[in-house]
Amino acid sequence: MQKRIIYGIDIASGSPRARELPRYALAILRDGEISHFNMLRRQKIFNMIQKDRPEIIAVDNIFELAADRSELLSLMERMPEGVRLVQVTGGLHPEPLVRIARKHGISVDPENPNDEAEACAKLADLGVGHEVSLFEDITKIKVSRARSLGRGGWSQNRYRRKVHGAVLQRSREIENALKDLSREKGIRFEAVNVKGFGGYVRSEFTVYAKRGEVPIHSMASNDAQVSVRSVERDKIRYVPLKPRIQRRKFTIVGLDPGTTVGIAILSLDGDLLYLKSFRGISPDEVVKLIAEYGKPAVIASDVTPMPGSVEKIRRSFNAVPASPGIEVSAEEKIALGKTFGYSNDHERDALTAALLTYRSYKNIFSRIEKKAPENADIELIKLHVIRGDSIEAAIEKVRAASEAREKAPRVRAQEKPDEKVDESLLKLKEVVQRQGEQIQNLQEYVEELKQALVAKDRKISKLESRLKGFKKEAYSEVRKSKELQIRDSTIENLKKELSNKNKTVKELRRRSNKLRKIQKMEIRGEGTPVKVIAAFTKESIAETKEKYGLKAGDVVFLEKPSGGGAATAQILVEAKVRAVIIPEDISHAAEETFFKGDVPVLRDIQLERADDFAMAEPEALKTAIAAWEKEADKRRQKAKEDELQSLFDEYRSERRRGLI
Repeated sequence: MQKRIIYGIDIASGSPRARELPRYALAILRDGEISHFNMLRRQKIFNMIQKDRPEIIAVDNIFELAADRSELLSLMERMPEGVRLVQVTGGLHPEPLVRIARKHGISVDPENPNDEAEACAKLADLGVGHEVSLFEDITKIKVSRARSLGRGGWSQNRYRRKVHGAVLQRSREIENALKDLSREKGIRFEAVNVKGFGGYVRSEFTVYAKRGEVPIHSMASNDAQVSVRSVERDKIRYVPLKPRIQRRKFTIVGLDPGTTVGIAILSLDGDLLYLKSFRGISPDEVVKLIAEYGKPAVIASDVTPMPGSVEKIRRSFNAVPASPGIEVSAEEKIALGKTFGYSNDHERDALTAALLTYRSYKNIFSRIEKKAPENADIELIKLHVIRGDSIEAAIEKVRAASEAREKAPRVRAQEKPDEKVDESLLKLKEVVQRQGEQIQNLQEYVEELKQALVAKDRKISKLESRLKGFKKEAYSEVRKSKELQIRDSTIENLKKELSNKNKTVKELRRRSNKLRKIQKMEIRGEGTPVKVIAAFTKESIAETKEKYGLKAGDVVFLEKPSGGGAATAQILVEAKVRAVIIPEDISHAAEETFFKGDVPVLRDIQLERADDFAMAEPEALKTAIAAWEKEADKRRQKAKEDELQSLFDEYRSERRRGLI
């Protein structure tokens, strides 16, 4: 089953209307679990959207994603099918995000973009907000020529007939597909065809359905192309979301108490719903978190007896307690949790408690699923069995409760005053009985707390007496040791900082001297500066560009030219370098790219090296470039002659076959 994914986005810095590209905070909600990403570019988020295909993209203002309506339309056209954009603060008259979040019990720090992004995702998950609709339920499909017909020639009519025939064929294929769609789903469409020599010049189809419902996609071939686009609305439309209602299910919860609390939550089917650990979390927060994932039927611990903190949480839910009864070894815990995965020992122990409990009920649950009548509430039957009923008694209880709900209106209409009194008395007895049980449970819990308090007081008294003995001797020593530690740590940090700064200054001074030397030689005309690139890779080119710059007219030397291809060569072509010097051969693809970009590739040029820089004799460089250009002109002329000869041979062949 695919997880429900919702993206919450909030702007973190910059603005779509500013020169600097904005950065965003992203919160991804996957079936109730939040993950955060900070300071992302918009393109990075859209790449993630293409991969995850979330159900909803939630924002507090749609114009944080785009500067204006036109840019917003462009972004929405790039969205995968089925992804909805939702403004959680409302439609035409939005409210502040903080106010809406508080209404739904979500705390937000308005200064924290991560908090706001998370709030957007959670509100959308609850069905709060308005879907942003930019397009009508109309799709336009256009089929046209993929190339120009040109000025004409001997074979112009034959070429025109071929292209128009391709447009005609593609149009008929699309029309047949739309007819099938119309028959199956009743979707209406209209077609307009413009005839031409030998076929159609173009065809336009108007389909009265959303783009996602139309099984036609944009494409292009040698002769015909298909364009599919949605028709945009005159005004942005805001459609309210429907609230999402979920039935709270029964769960099995495993807890590992302590300074760091591990929490594992399983469904009664054995599926892992939640697994995480928190440092310094309060019992109230644990209770609130557990309640978000359902109603605990069992709360378990991996040790016996159950710790008091776990018992307190169990009583909050009136859940059934569970523990293994024996000590579970670390090897067994690792084997149990291996399938699900965990981050630390606390999560492992909580998961062990939940899994062992589920395993103890697994066979009973299987028998319940086999014996339960059709349409019976199996989860409720499982709950009654967990609380001590037999399978038959649990099934009977659920059946009786279901029948009582169905007959209640009819019985109330017929019952007499005496029957009403009897029913009221029964209800009061049940209430009194439940309260008596609750009072008894609380009294037992109070006694347990008193015993625990006495034990803790004894332990505290012993520890205080021991502490007094150590305090006098250790106090001065500890204080002195702490001060020395702080001082030594400060000195060490300052030394590291000074060392790093000295290295930085030294490196900057070395680079400055090199650049100054090269600049002087260039001014005096003693040589032409050459920038050395260590390897013919994108990374080395980027490193040279960052350190020393790479501008139009520069001459570069590829120290290791092997390994680079057309894409790497294109970077230097786009940088408009004057020439590329190589000590050995480069790949054919790279050389071809340099040739097409009119960048001379020179060999056997004498260089005077100075680390990352070199100098070339100006006249020798000029002569080599001239020789390359002369050879390049010959190569281009030869290519033109070969192309003309090929056309002439093709024409003669067609004449011989009587095609012309």
